[in-house]
Amino acid sequence: MTETTGATPAGPSRRTLLCGAVLAAGGAGAVTACGSSAAEQPAASGPVQVGAVADVPVGGGKVYREQKIVVTQPVEGQYKAFSAKCTHAGCVVDEVKDGTVNCPCHYSRFTIADGAVKDGPATSPLPQYQVAVKDGAFQVTK
Repeated sequence: MTETTGATPAGPSRRTLLCGAVLAAGGAGAVTACGSSAAEQPAASGPVQVGAVADVPVGGGKVYREQKIVVTQPVEGQYKAFSAKCTHAGCVVDEVKDGTVNCPCHYSRFTIADGAVKDGPATSPLPQYQVAVKDGAFQVTK
């Protein structure tokens, strides 16, 4: 006959309770993610029409906030498209002025020609997208 020493706890172990708490917290996060807005859902895989060519001046650009895209025209007839999310903290840029795309959160500035960082704290350029003009409007592919 085998004899055991010491008493076995009657309820669940501390480890079991901790694991349950972690799983419960993870489940709550999943429920929260299900309630996110349509704007936060993954984008369609095809091109997105964002606006009219006439809205983007030479030497400037326009932020399409809803699509999180910025389109610029560094020189006449040359269009560039970038992510409108700042690479520093993810804020959406709010303006294109004096040859730069500007972030309101921490004042990073990016060049309109290639999205390169002109002033930090951002250290990475804005991701560039493909842009085409069709029927007087921009078609941007992420």
